[in-house]
Amino acid sequence: MAESNTSSVISYETVSTDYFSKRQLKQGAAGWVLLASLGVSYVISGDFSGWNFGLAQAGFGGMLIATVVMAVMYCCLVFSLAELSAAIPTAGGGYGFARRAMGPWGGFITGSAILLEYSIAPAAIAVFIGHYMNALLGINGPWVYLAFYSVFIGIHLVGVGEALKLMFVITALALLAILVFVLGMLPHFQWANLLDIPINPDALGASAWLPNGWIGIWGALPFAMWLFLAVEGVPLAAEEAQQPTKDMPKGIIWAMMVLLILAGLVLFLAPGGAGAALMQTHGAPLVGALEAVYGKGSSAAIFVNIVGLAGLIASFFSIIFAYSRQVFALSRAGYLPRFLSLTNQRKAPAVALIVPGVLGFGLSLTGEGDLLITMAVFGATISYAMMMLSHILLRKNAPELNRPYYTPGGVYTSTVALLLAIIALISTFVVNLAAAAWSALFFVVLLAYFTLYSRHHLVAQAPEEELAAITQAEAELT
Repeated sequence: MAESNTSSVISYETVSTDYFSKRQLKQGAAGWVLLASLGVSYVISGDFSGWNFGLAQAGFGGMLIATVVMAVMYCCLVFSLAELSAAIPTAGGGYGFARRAMGPWGGFITGSAILLEYSIAPAAIAVFIGHYMNALLGINGPWVYLAFYSVFIGIHLVGVGEALKLMFVITALALLAILVFVLGMLPHFQWANLLDIPINPDALGASAWLPNGWIGIWGALPFAMWLFLAVEGVPLAAEEAQQPTKDMPKGIIWAMMVLLILAGLVLFLAPGGAGAALMQTHGAPLVGALEAVYGKGSSAAIFVNIVGLAGLIASFFSIIFAYSRQVFALSRAGYLPRFLSLTNQRKAPAVALIVPGVLGFGLSLTGEGDLLITMAVFGATISYAMMMLSHILLRKNAPELNRPYYTPGGVYTSTVALLLAIIALISTFVVNLAAAAWSALFFVVLLAYFTLYSRHHLVAQAPEEELAAITQAEAELT
């Protein structure tokens, strides 16, 4: 039976009594420490590979400026999401926030953007894992990507508690690798090494700090984002947190603080020790930097290569968790095909783990890590803008919403993040027009599905939809 809302544009269907019994996540699996670890693990691969492509775009000076700008954006984003995740603790994350603030259309646009980001980011990480495997064992290519996708999707199928605990251990190993890298590179740091990229005399404002001029900063933004991208995924674990209203803000803010420190360390020490020119296109920059100062086959380089794989694996592993929860939430509510939200006996969203994994594996076969980063950033920036708009609208239109945590600076903080997200979105077209175009096509296909089919078959009893319906009814009564 279909039921239409007041606009007659969105329709709901009644589902069977056992619908949600087949779509349950494991409750209380994560406290704030695990959530903070999850936030770090989402991102930490960005410290091992990918960020350095920003040096090719802008040189060290331009990449430093881009990183500071994106750090400001992410800090504002995280403080705003800390409020939203405590007030609306559902597995939908950004989709749930936007659904509450802007209705089904806003929710689906935001959820689709997050899904685009999280489906493609593991493909980019798989390519970088291949580079580290090549440096370590001389093997790379499709079989490496397939092996990692198969093993880590398989672990997630066992269950969330086991997966998050293993992720915590892997993240700790990754942090150990960065510590060894830092201790190894500190004695070799020289300011001159940061500025060894040749100056482009035709670029406006070109200098030793900005070898490609001011436009280079614009092109470096997506790669600066790679040092923080996906930390916003912590709220996707809301339904599996022990005390989401307390744990969510604490977990995501602590994760961001750790990521700021890590970003500063690798940004200065890798090019500062080995030279920015060597680092700008290196597939495994931390290993390459250690090899440059200690020699190929050195114990420090081998250790960071072996243990550093944990950093890439941590992000690969945890973003698989993130995309599965986003697919699960959108499917459970009927925005995506409903079979995608079916969970197994261990209460893991099996289909939502496998289907995006197959898509990601296919994308990893391109072997173009920088292109895949740009595609992921395209989706991320749209979702950031939508989530920050949701924060602003909910502050204005839902002052009665229970907010266990309040964003410092309120809507001014979320407005800064919103404006910087729009700037970062535009930068993807500067870096790689083809990547931005393919991302836009993916986005258009999902929106077409929603427009033509799923908006007429939503599930009213889904948590995000039920919350919106209750809120609307209360508003009508008052």
